[in-house]
Amino acid sequence: MKVKFFIVLAILIYTVNSCKQVESKKHIPLINPEATERTVKLYHFIQDIQGEYTLSGQHNFAGKGSDYSEQLEEITGKKAIIWGSDFSFCVEGEDAMRYQHCGPANLPAIPWERFKARRDSISRGDSVAPRPRLPREPTFLDITLDEARSMTIQEIKARHAEGHIITLMWHGCFPTDGDCCEGSSIWAMENRPSPEQWDELVTQGTKLNDAWKVGADKIAGYLNQLQDAGIPVLWRPYHEMNGVWFWWCNHKGEQGFKRLWIMMYDYFTNHHQLKNLIWVWNTNAPRDIPGDEAWAYEDFFPGIDYVDILAADVYRNDYKQSHHDQLVALGEGKPIALGEVGEIPDMEVLEQQPQWSWFMPWGWILFLSNETDLINEVYHSDRVLTLDEVTVDQYGKYALK
Repeated sequence: MKVKFFIVLAILIYTVNSCKQVESKKHIPLINPEATERTVKLYHFIQDIQGEYTLSGQHNFAGKGSDYSEQLEEITGKKAIIWGSDFSFCVEGEDAMRYQHCGPANLPAIPWERFKARRDSISRGDSVAPRPRLPREPTFLDITLDEARSMTIQEIKARHAEGHIITLMWHGCFPTDGDCCEGSSIWAMENRPSPEQWDELVTQGTKLNDAWKVGADKIAGYLNQLQDAGIPVLWRPYHEMNGVWFWWCNHKGEQGFKRLWIMMYDYFTNHHQLKNLIWVWNTNAPRDIPGDEAWAYEDFFPGIDYVDILAADVYRNDYKQSHHDQLVALGEGKPIALGEVGEIPDMEVLEQQPQWSWFMPWGWILFLSNETDLINEVYHSDRVLTLDEVTVDQYGKYALK
């Protein structure tokens, strides 16, 4: 009898010690005091795991289902818990493939097999790794943007039912260009709006502001479908605003990007009554590369009362400690995250920069920029949480298995 008792006791002790656990912390409220209960619970979960665990993610292109999430699972046997996508745009023009990395809805996805030779070469330690050959001529898909977005909403509902956490964004054409445009309408570089155009954009009642509302109304309609389905969203519009490439980039100061962000927050929250959004202000990690600059976070910060989560995008494996620490300081205790990455953070980065709540590789760049061994190491690590390690009950409460 005593032997059986000690066996049972040993099993219980092992089970408790082998389970991942987090303690509930004192929670910071969402900026929208009327947020749905499920949205609040997701935000609390992110706060609870911060500093101890990092959620895994993977971005997918609009209308392409879960292509890249499934390709990641083929490599690792693991499912990233954060499922990301984009409301996107339809690209036009002969140079459309220049903007394939932005994920236009009417261009095909690139399968990870195109990058296999390069990854194998890197794994062998070859001094020169071959670059994958990507198509130069556009092959346009016979799909409308509305169809691609509707397909994405259906995919989100299926992924959320599996337990995935959803994050969404919007590569939107300049408002007067509608839903389909030349890629340079979005990737504007030096053709960004003038100060006068910017002021018109963010001023109620102007033609440019009305044009912006036409596009915003469509996006709000899809987000409302998710709200009706009880699905909270990590919403990260107008990402990388401190860079110099998108039309919404590089508008500094009180009259700059801050006005656009607050305008969208007010329009979505008060006009459209969206209560399922966790507002993720998503910068680019600062850098001083001529023609590819990203300026200091604070020059574009809309204020702590308009942000739930602060994020940075890191490419070029540029995981400076300052990129993490400055965002932590600016957030005053609110969660921070890696909204997009090319090279995924390795275990040393995650140990030295423990406040990253999640990371999300961007589409096919995961397979271009990372060795298979590193992908497996990170997604199988004790630090990084995948879908099989998190549960969510019928009321939207998350917990670790």
